[in-house]
Amino acid sequence: MMNALAALHVERPLWLLSLVPAAALWLLARRGSDPAQQWRGVIDPALLPYLLTGGDQRARIPPADWLFAAMALAATAIAGPAWQREPSPFAEAKPPVAIVLRVTPSMLTEDLAPTRLDRARQKLADILAAREGASTALIAYAGSAHLVLPPTPDSAVILDLAKALSPEIMPKQGDDLAGALALARRALAGIGQGGAILLLADETLPGSVESLPAGSPPVTILALRDAESAGLAEVAKTLGGMVVPTTPNQSDVAAIVRRLDRGDNAAGIAGEGDHWSEAGYWLVPILALLALPWFRRGWGVA
Repeated sequence: MMNALAALHVERPLWLLSLVPAAALWLLARRGSDPAQQWRGVIDPALLPYLLTGGDQRARIPPADWLFAAMALAATAIAGPAWQREPSPFAEAKPPVAIVLRVTPSMLTEDLAPTRLDRARQKLADILAAREGASTALIAYAGSAHLVLPPTPDSAVILDLAKALSPEIMPKQGDDLAGALALARRALAGIGQGGAILLLADETLPGSVESLPAGSPPVTILALRDAESAGLAEVAKTLGGMVVPTTPNQSDVAAIVRRLDRGDNAAGIAGEGDHWSEAGYWLVPILALLALPWFRRGWGVA
């Protein structure tokens, strides 16, 4: 109890200044409704107590008092009284991810049945299912990089568009991995919530990311081939990322999801931390009770 009292404060203290005009209006209303005050300028003050009747009776609480009490409670509630902290609703949110998918003729190789591209789609479906609700962007690249879908939590749309990608529809053949990663960084920067990049590729040319500056967001690579790719290992080393080899079970998906959900990938979300829990809404029922007399006929002019 003592700790709660020590932490008691209001989030928006300027709203308490509204009590000053409320008090002024209350005093004016009380003076205007006082019968003795109205007759003091006409009747001798010595005779006034004997000429007024009903002064010895306890009058009911006048409307002005009820109105001032309601205004004081409303101002206090809006000011946001708080004395305890609670976790941010965004603290547990999964960080966004930009999926970078290589769509080249080599991805049609059948060493990973049915093809490397089909296996990439299957793994992508498993990853999205494990990260349900997380914002995900989709970028396809070959000789040029293209934003297929900006960050969205709709995994069904992402999978539908991923299924429609094929080397035949790519406007240019090649390996513009640097352009694809740069596009992924811009997509994540647009929502300002940290995040990570997941590269789904089978291989890449040596030195393909030398022009790309190292830094966040972190890059995770799912190697879609039955043997190690020196090019992908070089990319991971250059960008400080990690290569996860494709496995026939879900161990690769689990490793990727753990890495994508790490706290340092969600700097813009988890960094919100705890916040003060406002308790002003507890005053609303009392405020409603104070408003009930105003529904009585003649209350405002009594």
